[in-house]
Amino acid sequence: MQVFFFIWCGCWCHSLFIDPGSNMASATDPCSFSSFSKCVTKHLNLTFHVDFDSHVLKAKVALTVEVLEDRFTSLTLDTKDLKVSKVTANGQAAKFTLGLKHSFMGTPLEITLPFDLSRGQHVIVEVTYETAPSASALQWLTPEQTAGKKHPYLFSQCQANHCRSMVPCQDTPAMKHTYYAQVSVPKELVAVMSAVRDGQEPDPQDSSRIIYRFRQPVPMPSYLIAIVVGALESREIGPRSRVWSEKEFVDKAAFEFSETETMLKTAEDLAGPYVWGQYDILVLPPSFPYGGMENPCLTFATPTLLAGDRSLSNVIAHEISHSWTGNLVTNKTWEHFWLNEGHTVYLERMIGRSMESEQFRQFKAMGGWKDLQESVNTFGANNPLTNLVPNMSEVDPDDAFSSVPYEKGFALLYHLEELMGGPEVFMGFVKSYIQMFAYSSVTTEEWKNYLFTYFKDKVDVLNKVDWNAWMHTPGMPPVKPQYDTTLADACIALCKRWVKTKEGDLGNFSEVDVKTLSAHQLIEFLSLLLQEEPLPLSHVRQMQEVYQLNAFNNAEIRFRWLRLCVKSKWEDAVPMALKMATEQGRMKFTRPLFKEVYNFDKYREEAVRVFIAHRAAMHPVTSNLVAKDLKVDTGKST
Repeated sequence: MQVFFFIWCGCWCHSLFIDPGSNMASATDPCSFSSFSKCVTKHLNLTFHVDFDSHVLKAKVALTVEVLEDRFTSLTLDTKDLKVSKVTANGQAAKFTLGLKHSFMGTPLEITLPFDLSRGQHVIVEVTYETAPSASALQWLTPEQTAGKKHPYLFSQCQANHCRSMVPCQDTPAMKHTYYAQVSVPKELVAVMSAVRDGQEPDPQDSSRIIYRFRQPVPMPSYLIAIVVGALESREIGPRSRVWSEKEFVDKAAFEFSETETMLKTAEDLAGPYVWGQYDILVLPPSFPYGGMENPCLTFATPTLLAGDRSLSNVIAHEISHSWTGNLVTNKTWEHFWLNEGHTVYLERMIGRSMESEQFRQFKAMGGWKDLQESVNTFGANNPLTNLVPNMSEVDPDDAFSSVPYEKGFALLYHLEELMGGPEVFMGFVKSYIQMFAYSSVTTEEWKNYLFTYFKDKVDVLNKVDWNAWMHTPGMPPVKPQYDTTLADACIALCKRWVKTKEGDLGNFSEVDVKTLSAHQLIEFLSLLLQEEPLPLSHVRQMQEVYQLNAFNNAEIRFRWLRLCVKSKWEDAVPMALKMATEQGRMKFTRPLFKEVYNFDKYREEAVRVFIAHRAAMHPVTSNLVAKDLKVDTGKST
């Protein structure tokens, strides 16, 4: 996920290079009930009937499970709010019970087999079930909530531990499996998944419906299963890429993402072959809560990227990078989320370095450090959730989400790059790490052991790194990198001028100040101002007068500008801030905008009123987190 999209849950899986039984006994995941030390899922066969009238998936899943112990008679799957009607094992009826419901982990599904199995044997466990209308992985949109206004729309978001509300499974990133799927939908709609499209046919049970088929031959964790159903169109944007969206956005999206193949080739040069075959991008409706989501073969992207400004292509560079770090090599549990995100940010910025310049990479890294500082300030410098490797016991991964795994992870990798001999040398390690652990899931300890093995001639330098301070200590990292400030100097200078200028001297500013700044630099300038004490109201009014910032459509610029105005208590900005918070649902924008208005005492009740009026249209994850931010009853089922 691009910041600031996704999070967490976990267990151990088969690897093409590692014995699936190794390390099993020590495999634990605080976010999963599933019995992954006893058995591993190798393959899922999914059958979905998408019912827009009742907002449910009527479904069946056949799990091909490999047994890891002798006298195996039972297994546990993760579920959440599923209505299970039948379970079979190799075609024979199997007993099943649902355990006690946990606040965010859902309910364990305990299955007793009608026979014993030995280590190494396989069993096909088939579960017939129905999802709940309130399934946390699924968002059902009415026609009015779409761009076309004629047809309903469904999309899923399984990261971190929401797949269990859509599929009974071993819902942990330690477990990787292939999958096939067949999806029945009304024939005027199109289904796509995080898999290769494998044909379509009329539904033999219902002439008004069509069945779409999919296959995912590369093993992947459950959180990457994704489905979208809507009035979708697509355009080819490269030899292995299409862009998908409602027809109202499809041509604009094709233009915005036209550099996709260049980025893919750049990433392959850095990290090795792209193994997933197709790389498509799907632009979602505005309520999608993240900047992007790296679902294999089908990256999800926020429509906030369609601002007619290609400065936001780093979101796609980030999602492309996940094809290697996250999807091919995966964190074993969500405590090790930084392995996914820190490496992905590192690779994303190396793509930026190849396509732009080293100065550009340094500039983006400086911005990332500020994002990290803001997250640490929000959580509190002593909050254990600011550890690079946090303890996730009884912690809902959604509540833990922040830029810490992204930017603290990147800062560690950048620090190691400097110690080990520069970007080319360290990228050699990253590529080797990807090759070594491809198709498997890893812990921080395994990553660190490989780092010491790869740089065996520099172990004395690595031993001087304060690993405990980096990994297990809250707050900012123990080392602050010294980044090249070339591209930031103009932003810093302009920020200082605004902070120091007295009211009588505001006439010294003019539109020339920002004429030569790129969108990236304008974002940086506003970010720097947000770190200062709020500007006097006279200053933000003058800034609008000379720079006309209200006219900018770039979401990253608009978001920071409106926060700046509300911080300075400019009442005219409040309705604009609340409008942006509700007309799109990207949490990176929506949560801080609501919080900013909430902190403006005069408009606290207005923030709550607007949230309550719009919460039904929000993604469930967004709605629950904004409710917590505004101290409103979440209405979250427990």
